[in-house]
Amino acid sequence: MLVSYKWLKELVDIDVSPAQLAEKMSTTGIEVEGVKIPSEGLSKLVVGHILSCEDVPETHLHLCQVDTGDDSPRQIVCGAPNVKAGIKVIVAIPGARIADNYKIKKGKIRGMESLGMICSLEELGLSDAIIPKEFSEGIQILPDYAKPGDSIFSYLDLDDSIIELSITPNRADALSMRGVAYEVAAIYGKSVHFPEKILNESDEAASEHLEVAIESDKVLTYASRVVENVTIQSSPQWLQNLLMNAGIRPTNNVVDVTNYVLLYFGQPMHAFDLDKFEANKIVARQARAGERLVTLDGVERDLIPEDLVISVNDKAVALAGIMGGKETEIDKNSQRVVLEAAVFDGKVIRKTSSRLNLRSESSSRFEKGINYDTVLQALDFAAAMLAELAQGQVLAGSLQAGQVPHEAVKVTTSLDYVNVRLGTSLAYSDIETIFARLDFEILGNAEEFTVSVPRRRWDITIQADLVEEIARIYGYDKLPTSLPEAGGTAGELTSTQVLRRKMRTIAEGSGLTEIISYALTRPDKAIEFALEASHLTELMWPMSNEHSVLRQNMVSGMLDIIAYNVARKNTDLALYEIGKIFKQEGNPKEDLPEEIDTFAFVITGLVAEKDYQTKATAVDFFYAKGILEALFSKLDLQVSFVAEKEMPSMHPGRTARILLEGETIGFVGQVHPQTAKHYNIPETYVAELNILAIEAKIKALEAFVDISKVPAVSRDIALLVSENVSHQDILDSLESAAIKYLSSVKLFDVYAGANIEKGKKSMAYSLTFQNPKDSLRDEEVAKYMEKITKALVERLDAQVR
Repeated sequence: MLVSYKWLKELVDIDVSPAQLAEKMSTTGIEVEGVKIPSEGLSKLVVGHILSCEDVPETHLHLCQVDTGDDSPRQIVCGAPNVKAGIKVIVAIPGARIADNYKIKKGKIRGMESLGMICSLEELGLSDAIIPKEFSEGIQILPDYAKPGDSIFSYLDLDDSIIELSITPNRADALSMRGVAYEVAAIYGKSVHFPEKILNESDEAASEHLEVAIESDKVLTYASRVVENVTIQSSPQWLQNLLMNAGIRPTNNVVDVTNYVLLYFGQPMHAFDLDKFEANKIVARQARAGERLVTLDGVERDLIPEDLVISVNDKAVALAGIMGGKETEIDKNSQRVVLEAAVFDGKVIRKTSSRLNLRSESSSRFEKGINYDTVLQALDFAAAMLAELAQGQVLAGSLQAGQVPHEAVKVTTSLDYVNVRLGTSLAYSDIETIFARLDFEILGNAEEFTVSVPRRRWDITIQADLVEEIARIYGYDKLPTSLPEAGGTAGELTSTQVLRRKMRTIAEGSGLTEIISYALTRPDKAIEFALEASHLTELMWPMSNEHSVLRQNMVSGMLDIIAYNVARKNTDLALYEIGKIFKQEGNPKEDLPEEIDTFAFVITGLVAEKDYQTKATAVDFFYAKGILEALFSKLDLQVSFVAEKEMPSMHPGRTARILLEGETIGFVGQVHPQTAKHYNIPETYVAELNILAIEAKIKALEAFVDISKVPAVSRDIALLVSENVSHQDILDSLESAAIKYLSSVKLFDVYAGANIEKGKKSMAYSLTFQNPKDSLRDEEVAKYMEKITKALVERLDAQVR
């Protein structure tokens, strides 16, 4: 919300600077983003009166003689299409500063001396989105009463201070100048002064030309007035200035009046051309399936039954609360105007505007709520302004369907309740003073009092709301400060927190760097690396298709980050993330998804770079697997790796499913080359683990065991096995031998090739035996080796070399 300080001072008698006001408002509950003066950085800009304007042959230029209040006219060359003799314009004289700190100097254009520059508003730094349409392609024309040589700032209100408020949804009452005025008056103990308009009606009744009706319970009330014989023209300069300072483009006097009322009352309004109606009855209803409407921006909108529309002759002419229709818009030929003021269900407006990606000043106010008390007042005010600015005749009577409550909301509390919550010792008289400043009626006494909250403050409904109002106006800085009382209970991490921290420490010790990726992604990426894909959990109103569903894996989002870095020549990456993925087994539109804590990492590029004595070492499957083995070793978990060939996005020969006690807890492997090409990344290895499944298998902490004083015994064994036999098969065979004192098994060599039978491979292992209580004799170890050899031969048809 952009608030004009000049306008605010007309409504409340305040004598503080804009900066002081901004600071005070920020400390009483409405945050101020900043204060801006449009003329800041601009200088030597004066009113100029063009005395003559001659076209320069074979160019688009014009040679102008301009009166800028000096002793003699100033010659200026101008290329604007709307420059002509007799108009008042903005002139930057030599030495002037315009937008971007550009300094104007004397110069020559096509050999003609130019002693200044005739400026457009855009050249003064104003956004093209708020410049009046008639001047958007040329220079700004000032009103006739502007005096040559005067500074242009006061004529365009560029010397005003614009206070930008950051309005939270609970304080939507401040989305109007009247609401802000009430707030400022309460802060400084002042009274508000709201101008009134005298509405003169003609003898002819509006009901003879129009009627209104409601056919939806989502429309609380709908009211209209009819104004005839209006003259469509530009608004007076003061109104255009006010709208531009509020960030709204002036259009014409009728549209500008509706926008003025929007800013002043916070009441969204719309104006229709009655002569473009195909019937004399307006109906506010819900749209029908397949119905379409071309809105004022020229876009055809497909409507659904959940949308609200304003219809005439059973044909939609406006998208209720959001934007009017193209067919009934006000144009330069309009003579009969229908003004609309209504109250629509905020949730419906929010859903429609989000679905159509069509946000407007009106929709934002309906979403957050509007003041029921001023709906008809705003309508009458707008009609009176049209009579004043457009010379219209207001037909007698307003047309209304539906009603909204106007009675004040009564909230009861006690002085003790207030003082206990705030830690204060306020007297009842203090409470009365505070609510008098807020212009709230209060009845009762210290034991119990009731506050009548006017409808303009629809955010106050319970005792706690009253306490907040008292604290704001009393002053947060005056509230006592004390530490909260708490028992001496010791804090403790949950088992999940302990595991996550431990995994983070292990991952970073392995050289990985933590990242955070989006939990929202595209539908195809959501299920791309999921071991078990489930239903998609879709957002109802996503910001874009790229972030429209909840992820079922973390790898795809991490690959996007890899691609981003690789595109910027950062190719050696080792990243990990601990986050959530979402599994949906129920109805995606009704049931919440299951949230699964997950650990994932991606690695690509080189482990070690080439130098004068070391070869470059690239990441591979075993490097990725080694990180996991280090992780499981630290967690004291025994897992197995089983070849996985069914994941289409993973390399079928370099991917393994990870099993823990027979349960799948994740996978590790290389991203399929085709998938990597799609992501524009090099050879990349990934892994993903289910933290919840791991946590369920974590063993309780074991008591410390002394290091054995008895030496261990090692034996090597080389096996000739089929090339289809895996390392895990051999480990399973060794386990089946049930050797009590076999403490570790290490694979130290794998060979296939020359001198080895085709279809076979050699695998060499180092076996370590240790009895923690006694030394092992050679004959005992020999018996263990015999059992191991027997198990390998019987189970795998292995040959001991």
